[in-house]
Amino acid sequence: MELICTKKELKEKLDACREKGLTIGLVPTMGALHEGHASLVRRSVAENDVTVVSVFVNPTQFNDKNDLKNYPRTLEADCALLEREGASFVFAPSVEEMYPEEDTRVFSFAPLDTVMEGACRPGHFNGVAQIVSKLFYAVEPHKAYFGEKDFQQLAIIRRMVQQLGIGVEIVGCPIVREADGLALSSRNTLLSPEERMRALTISRALFESKEFACGNSLSATRAFVENYIKNTPGLELEYYLIVDGDTLQEVQEWSDTGYAVGCIALFCGNVRLIDNIKY
Repeated sequence: MELICTKKELKEKLDACREKGLTIGLVPTMGALHEGHASLVRRSVAENDVTVVSVFVNPTQFNDKNDLKNYPRTLEADCALLEREGASFVFAPSVEEMYPEEDTRVFSFAPLDTVMEGACRPGHFNGVAQIVSKLFYAVEPHKAYFGEKDFQQLAIIRRMVQQLGIGVEIVGCPIVREADGLALSSRNTLLSPEERMRALTISRALFESKEFACGNSLSATRAFVENYIKNTPGLELEYYLIVDGDTLQEVQEWSDTGYAVGCIALFCGNVRLIDNIKY
């Protein structure tokens, strides 16, 4: 495995791979890697000749400067994990390497980006589109792998690829959870032991709501989750919406969609967490 920090060197290495007819997979990450990321890397290694993993905390997708400052950075441990999982290249550029000048591109993915994370984190998905498109242009992968925990992000990246005409297959991969149900996230490392125990309420609420939904209305199911979270001290619900999995628009009745997904965002102490479940 090789660690690469410049787009020029990355292009040289990958051009040599392409000349040999090798297929290239990309796993974009912001580092602080965990088993969820590892599962994406394993999928890419299994399906491609070469796997590139980018490790870059992208400043343009943070609308909270403290969140950017506190985001965990663990490159040495990340590289050790990636070598174990069989990655070919780790691309860990500096901010100056990815943004030698301000990226002024403005994307619109309406209505996908006007709800949930788009409504709560203005500019977030524009920053995501900026960096992911830059990575796609730098790597030119055949396939790129993203986790379904970031359900809205996955839908928006699929739309971005269509808009820009980028020839990459976007592969969505299932949420990976701890044995106790908590969805794996780099932000989990920021939780105190007490906060982590409280965070288990998220997956419990979602799992129990799936059973509850079998005999109850959509509105009752939504209220079930909202009350479950609100009755847990230390958790502050930002939103819980049941949406159509394709359009990401909120639905009012189960009959409104054949692909209902419950999406949640909340604060556990000062740490913002997201999760989702398919009904």
